[in-house]
Amino acid sequence: MANGYQGPQRHEGHTARKRFGQNFLVDKEIIAQIVSSIAPKPGESVVEIGPGLGALTVPLLAACGKLHVVEIDRDLIARLHQTYSSEQVTVHEGDALKFDFSGLPAPLRVVGNLPYNISTPLLFHLADYAERVRDMTFMLQKEVVQRMVAAPGEEAYGRLSVMLQYRYAMAHLFDVPGSAFNPPPKVTSAIVYMRPLPVESLKCIDTELLGQIVMAAFGQRRKTLRNTLRPWLEVDDYTQLGIDPGERGERLSVTDFVRIANYIRTR
Repeated sequence: MANGYQGPQRHEGHTARKRFGQNFLVDKEIIAQIVSSIAPKPGESVVEIGPGLGALTVPLLAACGKLHVVEIDRDLIARLHQTYSSEQVTVHEGDALKFDFSGLPAPLRVVGNLPYNISTPLLFHLADYAERVRDMTFMLQKEVVQRMVAAPGEEAYGRLSVMLQYRYAMAHLFDVPGSAFNPPPKVTSAIVYMRPLPVESLKCIDTELLGQIVMAAFGQRRKTLRNTLRPWLEVDDYTQLGIDPGERGERLSVTDFVRIANYIRTR
């Protein structure tokens, strides 16, 4: 599955479905480049989200010998069962947004061509399992990847940037044109690599509070911290923190947001 949609088209006997955001990767050079970036090895615990018609499944399986896949489309699930034995591929039927990844053997290597319509909530869902994950390699809409890796002060920097950069080291590897898919989406996609940061490096006392503060700071981007964080901070608090209340959230680093959350939590 992938990003964007241009109407019902068939590929390998399967009609791409709008509600699942299906565009099937068909460019062999791009497929080889993605698999090379993942570099799967025998014995590793690899799980593919949305295997679709198997563009990545086939080379991944050839490299690691066994694969877990999570698929929601019943027709594609039937194809998977017909194509692969249970010793080769373990098929987990259902919505990846609701899937419990803790039931899979750690450390997990998670890969997938993620539908744009669920990419952000799915990334947040997967963050709940970060301690069980070795790394993740995803294809997403390029715009989403740019938001994920953006630095403070950049236009794309926002809530997604802060919350994911707090938990992961990330890299925008390369772009994938719409022509690499059938049907071709209207947007450019990109490959992003995500590696969970060591637990001991995570300094936030209350990540739920961190999420609330970050959401408030970016909820009205034109407003300053003095206004957006008014429920938590007074002017004197900014003096203690060494942060200008006249700044906007987009200027603060991930470390700044963590300091604010910890200050509020412990005062």
